[in-house]
Order: sequence, then C-alpha cells, then structure tokens
Amino acid sequence: MIGLTGALLPAVSFLGRLPTATIQMGSVLLVAETSGSLGTGGAVGCALALGQVAMGPYLGRLADRRGQRPVVLFFALFNAVTIVAFTLAALHGLPTPALIALGALAGAGQPGIGPLARSRIVALARARGADDRLVDTALSLEGTMDELSFVLGPALVGVAAVAGHPAYAFALAALLVAVCGTAFALHPSARAVPLAVRGEGARPRHRMPSSVHVVRAGLVLLGILLGACGAGITALTRELGHAGQAGLVYAAMGVMSAVVGLSMAALPARFGLRLRWRIATAAAALLSLPLIWTSSMAALYGVVTVFGAIFAPNLITGFGLTERAVPRDRLSEGMTFAVSAFVGGQALTLAVAGRLAETHGPQVAFAIGSVAAAGAFLVSLAVREPAAPAVREKDLRPAAAAP
Repeated sequence: MIGLTGALLPAVSFLGRLPTATIQMGSVLLVAETSGSLGTGGAVGCALALGQVAMGPYLGRLADRRGQRPVVLFFALFNAVTIVAFTLAALHGLPTPALIALGALAGAGQPGIGPLARSRIVALARARGADDRLVDTALSLEGTMDELSFVLGPALVGVAAVAGHPAYAFALAALLVAVCGTAFALHPSARAVPLAVRGEGARPRHRMPSSVHVVRAGLVLLGILLGACGAGITALTRELGHAGQAGLVYAAMGVMSAVVGLSMAALPARFGLRLRWRIATAAAALLSLPLIWTSSMAALYGVVTVFGAIFAPNLITGFGLTERAVPRDRLSEGMTFAVSAFVGGQALTLAVAGRLAETHGPQVAFAIGSVAAAGAFLVSLAVREPAAPAVREKDLRPAAAAP
C-alpha cells in the first residue's frame, strides 16, 4: 500500500484524522469538567457529532464535484479556528446553548479526512487495475488507521486530563488539523479521484442503490453501540472515582480493535463481506453483554479490551460494502455518508445515554448498546453481497483535467 500511495499520504491522513476522535470524545470530558455535568457534556458532544453528520455528506458531494484539494484546504483551516473557539468558550464557562452552537460548528467544520482518504486510495487502486483483494487490503489499512486514531484521540484527552486539563488535547487537535489537513489537501494524490462532469453544479448521473441505504442503517446502529459504550464508560469511571481514566479505558478498547482491523486483510476472498458482517454484528451483540454487569476498573479494562476486537471488523466491512455498491462518481459522497451514519448514531446516543447513565447508572447505557448491536445483526441479514458498479468513462474525468 505504501508503494501505491507513497509514504507521506498515510502519515498525514492518519495525523489529520486524529482531531476528529480527539474532539468527539474530548468534548464530553471537557464540558463535563468545566460545567460539572455529564449530561451537559453529552448534549454538547451530541451537537458536535450532529454538526459532522449534517455537513459530512455535503462535503463529500462537494469533493466529488470540485475536487478534494480546495474543499479539504478550506475546511481544515476553518476547523482549526472553530476548535479553538469552542475550547475557549468551555474554559470561560459560557452558557450551555452557546457551547452547543460552537460544538455543532466545530463538528460541521471537520474536513472529513478519513472518508476522503478512503475514496482517494480506492481511486488510486482502481486506476491501476487493482482487484477486490487489494481494495480490501486498502480498506483494512484505512480502517486500522481509523481505529488507531480513535485509540490515540481519547488517550490524548485522558493523558491531558491526568496531566492538567482536557483543553491541552484540544490545542493539539487544532494544530494537527491545520497542518496535516493542509498537507493532505496539497498532496498530488488529491487529483486521483474522478469528478462528475455533467455540467457545472449538476448532480452526478448515477443513483445510489438500495443496498447502500441498508448498510447505512447498520452503521447507525453500530454508532449507537459505540456511543452508548462511551457514555457508560464515562459514567462508570466517574462512579468509581477514576473519571480521568475514561479516555484511557476507551483507548484500551481501541487497541484490540486496531490489531484485529489490520489482520482483516489476511481473510480469504471466499469469506465474503456479507458473511463477515453477520458474524461481526453477532459477536458485537454477545460481547457487549458483560459490560452491563461490570463494576470495577480492573474488570472494565478487561471487558472493553475483549469487546474492542469486534469494532474494526464491523466498520471495515461496512465501508467495504459501501465501496462495492456506490457509483464511482459518487465515491467520496458515499464514504462520507457512511461515516456520517456511524457518527450520527453516536450523536443520538451521547445526548440520551449520557443523561440516562447520570441518573440511572452506567448499566442503562451499556444495555442500550447491546440492544443496538442486536439490531445491527438483524440489519446485516438483509444485506446483499454487492458487485462494484461500472461507470462509463465519458461520465468521469480525472481531477487534473478539471477547469
């Protein structure tokens, strides 16, 4: 994969997506720290996630039409400014409505480096005649980098909280999105993704197949699972008197997920995406159950580490199903929409499960996650094994040839 992309692209895309994980988990901890209310932190985290959900598909559609370079360049710089504004507002104790508005703005300003990197590397692979196995490897690598970012993002917040204050992690996030987002935008591979050419501002010709929407429904439920786990972990660590370790516990869950995610590339081709997703969602439903009865820090670390093994397979498979089904001229839009579906599930859960965990205990949040995982398994039964759609050459042009 390094031979396909060069060494710089994976590095800047990985560092550039760290701020997304940092501020998503960190917003709950930062606002809970400054306001003293986990419910307020959950509401602000929900607003931040909803901002990303609302803007993500539009950003992907814009990148498909105008190219990734100008879109990512603008949003990377804009996001750095909004992260700083949100952090200062939390530190100065602004009212909850102001924090919610700034959180939504910080979420909406995220440049979507993760899903855009997926569409970029898939376009590079397909342009060189890569088969589905190589594309699966690319998505496995991308999924692992996502998992590592979701390990290090909360870990940065946790370390910052223990060392002094969660706001330190937000300062680093603003710096990373400005520097690495700019480098990602200016990388020559930005011109690899084809553009739709049906006239200025026209919508791409090809419609999304119904199978894409089924996968998105499953990703929403998986987002609910992760959001509920995050709320439950935050509530349980506070209940046990170790609130500063919430980010570290979350990171422990992600370590196993990243390891398993990297190994996904070794699965044989006959082990199809549909079967993978059914097994992964069933495992998520089963392995989430012990969280409901966890009552100590040692047990929490052990349970979430085992439970973390199922997240990367679920996400990588969901993105793989999306990549196979969406039209090539809507690849960036399809990938950003898939991520938005997952983050949207998290957003809804952060607001609801955070308050429920605060008033009724962390077990309620964990139970919500288990129910969502069971729902994801039921959705997986309706997913078909997709075949990559063909797109006529005259409907596409390389971004380098765009006016």
